Amino acid sequence: MIDISLGNALGSTGASDLFQILRDGRPRTRTELANLTGLARSTIALRIDALTELGLVGPAGDAPSTGGRPSSQFALATDTKVVLAVDIGASHIRLAVSDLSGRPLLEDATDMEVSAGPEAVLNWVIDAGDALLTAAGRSLADLLAIGVGLPGPVEHGSGRPINPPIMPGWDRFDVPGWLQAHFDVPVLVDNDVNIMALGERELAWPDVDHLVFIKVATGIGSGVISGGMLQRGAQGIAGDIGHVQVSRGLDVPCHCGNRGCLEALASGPALAKALRARSIDAHGSQDVVDLVKHGNLEAIQAVRQAGRDLGEVLTACVSLINPSVIVIGGSMAQAGEHLIAGVREVVYTRSMPLATQHLQITQSSAGVNAAVLGASILAIYHALSPAVVEAMVARHTG
Repeated sequence: MIDISLGNALGSTGASDLFQILRDGRPRTRTELANLTGLARSTIALRIDALTELGLVGPAGDAPSTGGRPSSQFALATDTKVVLAVDIGASHIRLAVSDLSGRPLLEDATDMEVSAGPEAVLNWVIDAGDALLTAAGRSLADLLAIGVGLPGPVEHGSGRPINPPIMPGWDRFDVPGWLQAHFDVPVLVDNDVNIMALGERELAWPDVDHLVFIKVATGIGSGVISGGMLQRGAQGIAGDIGHVQVSRGLDVPCHCGNRGCLEALASGPALAKALRARSIDAHGSQDVVDLVKHGNLEAIQAVRQAGRDLGEVLTACVSLINPSVIVIGGSMAQAGEHLIAGVREVVYTRSMPLATQHLQITQSSAGVNAAVLGASILAIYHALSPAVVEAMVARHTG
């Protein structure tokens, strides 16, 4: 247990409070920080020194001179510490070592089925993570946290996947514990669509507080940001729209055991299956996308209908959550405007005019990078939170 009653000039929360001011990246002088906090310059100096020694804050040049000696400025040091971002998909793993702004320094990726099991997948993450850190000229001492996205439901409190339908052998596996045993830093695990929502917002919509990110790929899910906060719900499965029933497909079985699920009608594999029934060679999402790009009329019509099915579910979401932006991502978003046109057709027709007056429905700007960027942001939010920074200062000065 960390004792945060420091009993010295730092105070119990002073350094972390000061750091939260500097997190916006704007350089400030000691005088500016003293005016903002009401603290004495000598106290500010002590706290700046502690944060600088931790590598969290650094000099940022001099302020413009007003006649005397220019004052030194300080800001968030984005390049002294790093986080590791991990995007585990149904058939891929992507890694990035990122600085504290979320900018990837080095990346790696491999094709691996998540069905290979947690030990095989996570051991690859450990080996590749070590190699990336070394290649970036960093050590484990520079690593603050790890963010991980998984393609299934995740219990937020424990970071363990719970009954994930496409992840055999992963149910309740201690993902954070497995990685933490090697890297010895906090490991944050979330559903892949949640972290994609974080990544998309960070890249393209930083000022939007109400956003829904939809992933359409092997499965279908959504990440919901409301009031500027990621909404996980009571058990961490908020946004699991893939198994909402769609009226058109009441007789279509889904792998979850029910019938008529959105995922059974509008996911990449579902569309490929429907096209094969029409004697068109398609075996997965990429095949469907390729057919659309080559102008295959039946594939275009199938994708447009998938958009309508998705729009039927999103109409309820628009009334319930009232987002400003709906972003469509995942591999099927590469089909371009055909999928989004189907979504717009239904949402704009069936939703209340006030809810859609300024609603934007658009394709993901982050694309395949959304999950890695979001995993970085997940790790950074934790690593730079007031409680964690305070604990780091306590360990350093205790």
